[in-house]
Amino acid sequence: MRAGIIALIIAYVLSQFYRAFMAVLTPVLAADLGSSPQDLAAASGYWFLAFAVMQIPVGAALDRVGPRQTAAGLLTIAAIGAAVFAGAQGQGAIKLAMILIGVGCSPILMASYYIFARSFSPAVFGTLAGMVIGIGSFGNLAASVPLRMSVDAFGWRGTMWGLASLTLTTAAAILVLVRDPPRFETTSTGSLFDLLRLPQLWPILLFMASCYAPSAGLRGLWTGPYLADVFDADALQIGRVTFVMGLAMVAGNFAYGPLDRILHTRKWLIFCGNLMMLACLLLLWHKPDQSETRAMILLGGVGFFGASFPMVMAHGRAFLPPHLVGRGVTLINLFGIGAAGMMQFATGRLHASIASPPAEAPYAALFLFYAVLVATGLLIYLFSKDRTD
Repeated sequence: MRAGIIALIIAYVLSQFYRAFMAVLTPVLAADLGSSPQDLAAASGYWFLAFAVMQIPVGAALDRVGPRQTAAGLLTIAAIGAAVFAGAQGQGAIKLAMILIGVGCSPILMASYYIFARSFSPAVFGTLAGMVIGIGSFGNLAASVPLRMSVDAFGWRGTMWGLASLTLTTAAAILVLVRDPPRFETTSTGSLFDLLRLPQLWPILLFMASCYAPSAGLRGLWTGPYLADVFDADALQIGRVTFVMGLAMVAGNFAYGPLDRILHTRKWLIFCGNLMMLACLLLLWHKPDQSETRAMILLGGVGFFGASFPMVMAHGRAFLPPHLVGRGVTLINLFGIGAAGMMQFATGRLHASIASPPAEAPYAALFLFYAVLVATGLLIYLFSKDRTD
């Protein structure tokens, strides 16, 4: 069991890397392939949407087939996608590669959560979920300065070929090492519609759609163009800021994990944390061009306080019937990842629509957009029912 969890965590490091690496590759893809920020926003959005669309079949596969074959089989598709990216000659290949990588990464985190839900006490689900995301978020760090160094040493194509090989090796390790937990014996079959009929889930689902998109979008895509356009930052500076934001996300995941048991609440822990993320977004909107250091601190704040994903997942998990855990956790994930993907397309269009000077104008609009999204989610989340198992 332990070796299998380690293999899944390594796979999740790769998943986090793939959703965040585009920000650092922005300059080289623009130079080599003529990729615009809108092109890369669309490609990143395809990753999230492919990931999101796969959540429904992944949930059914986890309940019926188990996490071992589901995760190993689909991660192999991610390796193929990385190889397509390495050989890309235009925007179409980049977008296809991101779709394949998104499909391949789609079961990894949920496979871990499925095992936790089947094999451990519900009271520690949030801590274990936060641990996986916290360790996995080192993929965010790898997609910053280390990625920049690898691109300098081996080129972006050589780096992607190496990632394709690593991804394929990890898929093989999952197939060998992961052990499926015992199935839940029940005469009830259940379906996705049974989950959608649970009124306790809806405020959590809608809040998940708002709370993950800002940190995912800013870290995975917009930080690079923002720093380059507003502060004339080079690739090394972008790598440093994305590294800081990634480190803040790691710290945030570990911080949220045990706090529900310490504070005896999930709802208000999540609410107050995301209220702080909202404050950081509003400060970025208010003076987006004041200084690069200020921007780095506030982006780090978005990463830290916006790391509530595993705790929101734990909150929703508490209301799931045992025989629908696989489909339940993937449904919650669908709302988070699907909304993040749609926001990539929306923010790409928003950025393109405000192309006139000053340089910070489109980014101020992006920060305000994300702030309004979070504020709306917080209002909905007020109607949720607290539960700490």
